[in-house]
Amino acid sequence: MRLLAMVALWFCVNALAQEVASERVRFRVVTLASGLDHPWSLAFLPDGRMLVTERPGRLRLIARNGTLSAPLAGLPTVAAQGQGGLLDIIADRDFASNKTLYFCFSEPGPGGTGSAIARARLGEVGLDDLRIIFRQSPKASGGLHFGCRLVAAPDATLFATLGERYQRDRAQDLGTHLGKVIRIRTDGSIPPDNPFVNRAGALPEIWSYGHRNPQGAALHPQTGRLWTHEHGARGGDEINLPEAGRNYGWPVITHGIDYSGASIGIGKAAPGMEQPRHFWVPSIAPSGMAFYVGDAFSPWKGNLLVGALAGQRLVRLELAGDTVKHEERLLADVNQRIRDVRVGPDGLVYVLTDSSNGRILRLEPLR
Repeated sequence: MRLLAMVALWFCVNALAQEVASERVRFRVVTLASGLDHPWSLAFLPDGRMLVTERPGRLRLIARNGTLSAPLAGLPTVAAQGQGGLLDIIADRDFASNKTLYFCFSEPGPGGTGSAIARARLGEVGLDDLRIIFRQSPKASGGLHFGCRLVAAPDATLFATLGERYQRDRAQDLGTHLGKVIRIRTDGSIPPDNPFVNRAGALPEIWSYGHRNPQGAALHPQTGRLWTHEHGARGGDEINLPEAGRNYGWPVITHGIDYSGASIGIGKAAPGMEQPRHFWVPSIAPSGMAFYVGDAFSPWKGNLLVGALAGQRLVRLELAGDTVKHEERLLADVNQRIRDVRVGPDGLVYVLTDSSNGRILRLEPLR
C-alpha cells in the first residue's frame, strides 16, 4: 500500500511538471505544494522542512513531500490589509541549536499600521517566547508599501527593508523609519556603528534612506555586501547596494514617472544621491531575491535571481562584480505573479506564486 501511495505521488507531481529550456540549462518546474493564500516568504529548516508565510496572517510548516501543516499557533495580531500582512520570515543562523525565527509583519496600533519585526522560537505546535524587537515609527494609514524583507548578517545583526507607506517625502526624513533600510541586533538593540547613532533628529536604526518600497534583499555570497531591490512607480524599479548613511534618492530622483504620467522629483540624478546598479523601465514589480550558490544549476552559479509580480517572471541576472551584464526572463508559462525566490540547501530553486491559490514551485535541472 505504501509503495502504491509513493508511486501515485510520483505520478501526481510529475504530471504537473513543465519543462523549460533556458539559455544555460534545461529544467522542469514541479509544484511542491498548492492551496496557499497569497504566500509571501519561504524559509528552510535544517531537518528538511520549510516554513511558509501567508499574507492573511498564517504560518505553516511544509514537509519534504510538500504536505502542509495546519496554521501554527502563537502569532501576534496581524493587520492583513492591502499589501500588508504576515510577510518575510527567516531562520536564525544558529537555528539548529536555538530554534529561533525572525519575521516581519504589519502591526495594528495607534495611527494605523506599521512594519514590525518579531523574534520567537519554533515549538512543537507553534511559536513560543514571542517578542517584538522592532516597530516602525510612525505607524501610518493605508495598506501600501510595507517593504519587510529581512536578512541575517554574520555579525548577529539584522537588515530590514521598510517601504515609505506611500508617503513619498518621508523617505528623505531621518526622523522616521519610512523608506529606509534599518540595521538592528537580533535582540532589537542598536549596533553602535550604525551611521546615524549620534546624529540629532535621526533614528539610530537607520542604515540607508531614500527608498520607495524594497521587497527584495540578500547578502552577496562572496563580498558579504547587502543587495536590495525596490519597486519604482511607473518604471524605475531599482537594484541597489545600500551602504551606511547613503541616500538612494526617492522621491527626489527616479528613473520612473508617476502612474498619472506626471514627472516625479527633479530628474534621474542629483549630487549626494546614489544611482541604482540596475533598473527596469517598464516596471517588472520585483519581489524576492536570491543569489544562486548551489551546484544543481552550476551554469547559474553567482547569478542573481529576482521574482517579478507584474512581469510574472523569474528574472536571472548575470553579474560582473557589482554590474548586471545580462538578463534572462523565465517561467513565462507559469503565468503567475512571483512573490519570492529562494535557493534550497539541495541547490534547487524554489519560488512562490502570489495568488489566492498560491503554489510553491521547485525548479529541477534536467540532465
